[in-house]
Amino acid sequence: MTLREHLFENLRLELRRGCLTLAVLAQLKQEHYGYTLRKALASRGMEIDESTLYPLLRRLEAQGLLTSEWREEEKRNKRFYRLSSDGEQIFARLLEEWNQINTSITNLL
Repeated sequence: MTLREHLFENLRLELRRGCLTLAVLAQLKQEHYGYTLRKALASRGMEIDESTLYPLLRRLEAQGLLTSEWREEEKRNKRFYRLSSDGEQIFARLLEEWNQINTSITNLL
C-alpha cells in the first residue's frame, strides 16, 4: 500500500467512524440484537464488521445512550439493544447537527 493509499484509508475510516455511530443510533429506535442490526445496516448500504459493531454497542451503552437486555430467542440467548431516553434525545440533536453539516458540505462542493 502506498503512502497516499494509506493516508486515504486512514481519512476514510475517520470519516466513517462518526457516521457509523449515527447510523447505529438511528437503527436502534427499534430493538435489535447484534446480527439483525448488522443486517439492517448492510441492507441500507452501511456495512459494519462485528469487531467494530460490538465495541461500539458496549461504548454507547456505557455512555447511557442504549439499554440492553438478554433474552432467549430461538433457543439462544441474545442481547437486545434499544435507544434509552437519553439516547433518543442525543440522537435527535446529532441528527440535527448531521443535517446542518451535510447541507454545508453540499454547498461547499
